[in-house]
Amino acid sequence: MDACFISYGDVPPASPVVLSVPHAGRCYPEGVRDSLRVPFAALTMLEDRLVDSVAMAARGGETTLIQQAARAWIDLNRAEDDRDPMLDDGARTGHLSAKVRSGLGLVPRRTTAAGELWRKRLSADDVIARINAAHRPYHAALAAALEAARARFGVAVLLDLHSMPPIRGSRTRIVIGDRFGRSADSRFVNRVEAAVAAAHLPQALNVPYAGGYILERHGAPEQGIHAIQLEIDRSLYLDSRMDGAGPGHGRVVHLVREILDALADEAIAGPERLAAE
Repeated sequence: MDACFISYGDVPPASPVVLSVPHAGRCYPEGVRDSLRVPFAALTMLEDRLVDSVAMAARGGETTLIQQAARAWIDLNRAEDDRDPMLDDGARTGHLSAKVRSGLGLVPRRTTAAGELWRKRLSADDVIARINAAHRPYHAALAAALEAARARFGVAVLLDLHSMPPIRGSRTRIVIGDRFGRSADSRFVNRVEAAVAAAHLPQALNVPYAGGYILERHGAPEQGIHAIQLEIDRSLYLDSRMDGAGPGHGRVVHLVREILDALADEAIAGPERLAAE
């Protein structure tokens, strides 16, 4: 697959904040439909539907990476070795993560709603080709963008943008993830929480989404690189069919813009404020 992701932004970077959108891809390689044992719509359920449109409308000068290849083809928020032995001939058989055991590994095998997705197993070479084509280039580009931001501003902040279905039985509409304090200093998380509170949206921290492999790999607060995941309830910005942009799209764009500004302000001016206190 060509053009697995698109990168936007100036060099050197205009902002210490880097924006990543790993799960909104809608490009499916030739032959995918013939490989399915479920309707094609089952794959689109894995997409963070149109959250890339929110990112593109909200971004200013931030370096931004947007994945084009669909999550059903390869999931950038899983480690390279999160391979499912029930699907992938090259996978190991022991010490599997909970995500792999549930069928949501590097290449998703199943979803709760649709069940098993694929007619046949994948060869080891097929999965390695996907890793080389999509997974490694995205993470290499993301690491380079964060390093460039840190080199210019002394600190870099990753905002990893996702969307989620409405959480059954919960009022929560926004979930902020920092891997329970491991991927970002609390001062950055506090600024995100304040922006969400100002938008009068119920929020949660790390429950049920604390951040995945992207935060684990790229977040290094002790080295001046902070990483935060933002999960947005899709009903806030999509229409009633959860397919196209809805009446709340502009409000969510405004919220993401406020968060980007708050993170940049904290990265640049925050240390001066702390020193003055």
